[in-house]
Amino acid sequence: MAKKKEKEVKGDQRLENIEETLTQTEEFILKNQKLISIVVGVIVVIILGYFGYQRYYLEPKTAEALEQMYVAQRYFEADSLDKALYGDGNALGFIDIVDEFSMTKPGDLANYYAGISFLKKKDFDLAIDYLEDFKGDDHFVAPMATAAIGDAYLELGDMSKASAYYLEAANQNNNDLTTPLFLLKAGQTYELLGDYGEAIHVYMRIKDDYPTSNEARTIEKNIGRVTTLKEK
Repeated sequence: MAKKKEKEVKGDQRLENIEETLTQTEEFILKNQKLISIVVGVIVVIILGYFGYQRYYLEPKTAEALEQMYVAQRYFEADSLDKALYGDGNALGFIDIVDEFSMTKPGDLANYYAGISFLKKKDFDLAIDYLEDFKGDDHFVAPMATAAIGDAYLELGDMSKASAYYLEAANQNNNDLTTPLFLLKAGQTYELLGDYGEAIHVYMRIKDDYPTSNEARTIEKNIGRVTTLKEK
């Protein structure tokens, strides 16, 4: 009987606590109605603004950017790099697409194409600038962009930065196609630096982790050669 009364007392206390909390909440709402209305209004405006921006601005811009990209990509594939970069008088080139459509995915992708175009034209500083501005996260394009920055630094004679970018590219998305290729480039660059220990380390990654890759076919020769150089 005593336990029953104790439970009832505790239950009443909990009920009183809940009622007190509700009362405090009501008082807060009454005292701050204006502030709450403003906050809710701002949130609604932000939500509506976001969806309006997506629907009526970003989507049309993306469609327009895709149309311009199609022409520029055709010139890129034909190795007509100046028209790909600067346009043909009718359609925009990658540089103008970056400037006018930077907020869209095609506009971001134009950074990659512009970077590769400048790399082919041997303008390595501009290549680095555009490739570093590329923010895409595609499993293959993103590592290729990072490795291309490594290529540019290698051409500029900065082998330390080149090897770092090759390793970053290799680790961005582990797969049997690009990872062993970029590891091989990193190893070759370490050899140029005379860092034979690191060269062996990345070559062993190819051997152990990517044994079926094209790079693994001759990796034993690389390991043997660099091991001999290290022991001298």
